Amino acid sequence: MAILKHWLGATVLALAAVAPAAAMDVPGPLVTPQWLHDHIGQVTVLTIADGDQTRLFTTAPKLGTNGAVDNVGGHVPGSLLVDFETIRQTRVEDGKRLQAMLPTPAFFTAAMDRAGLDAGKPIVIVPLGDGVIAMDMGTRLFFQLRYFGEPADQVALLNGGTGAWLHAGYATSTSPAPTAPGNWKATKLDASILATLEQVKSALRTGSDQFVDARPTPQFLGLETPGIDKSAGHLPGALSFPTDAIARTEDGVTTFMTPRDYAWIFATYGISATRPTITYCNTGHLASGAWFVVHEILGNKQSRLYANSMNEWTNLGNPTVALPE
Repeated sequence: MAILKHWLGATVLALAAVAPAAAMDVPGPLVTPQWLHDHIGQVTVLTIADGDQTRLFTTAPKLGTNGAVDNVGGHVPGSLLVDFETIRQTRVEDGKRLQAMLPTPAFFTAAMDRAGLDAGKPIVIVPLGDGVIAMDMGTRLFFQLRYFGEPADQVALLNGGTGAWLHAGYATSTSPAPTAPGNWKATKLDASILATLEQVKSALRTGSDQFVDARPTPQFLGLETPGIDKSAGHLPGALSFPTDAIARTEDGVTTFMTPRDYAWIFATYGISATRPTITYCNTGHLASGAWFVVHEILGNKQSRLYANSMNEWTNLGNPTVALPE
């Protein structure tokens, strides 16, 4: 019996030695350059950029005086590269061909695997960090990873992106992006963070949610009509949280602010920080930043993203409110 106990104990210890370590948790939805630097070997880093801007992955940065970032370039060493243009899908609804829609699980899985993403490690998303448009590319990828199954404690955003990494004094790499395919898979759909077309209609009808429009003010008022939308203006009763209020830029680096900052901004715009909330824009890009502020930074878990936004809403003939002609 003593020999058996000794053998069993040795076997357990041996198996423990070869078993994969449990994945660590990220400390929150936003991480700092120092935290990422200190944990770089324990996470998968995803740099996200759009189309032609993906060339910055292999371009040397340019820094100005006092560490200001004149031009973002390079990437956090070891990073994978995701092209923002590849993570949304052209789909047909009611006979209308609509671009930049929320993708199917298979479509998004294929995009992540082409980027080389493997399952099993926490993910830190790194936008370029040179403007709110770039930061909101990061939040849209964050939203989709969460929607398609990544747990909340396994995905985070580097606040300020590559720009913040440079501003903190860390070197970037200009090596080409890895090309080996990954094995990540969409595992489930988190319906609690998505607002569908029918849910938007219901919420407008019942008044159950406040609607937050994350587009520039001229688009909210209907003074400008983006080419992707069929008609101008905003959803009935929506409140404006304009694009230039979503994040702050200093020394060439754009970062999200504190809960206290956003509470003040929301009070100024008459937006409740605690009511059930649906954010939207034209394609769910900018609105993902607004959703990130409400859901992740302010901690309002009764917030959802209308991912298909005015693109779907207007092209399917639904009403908007705009400056009378």
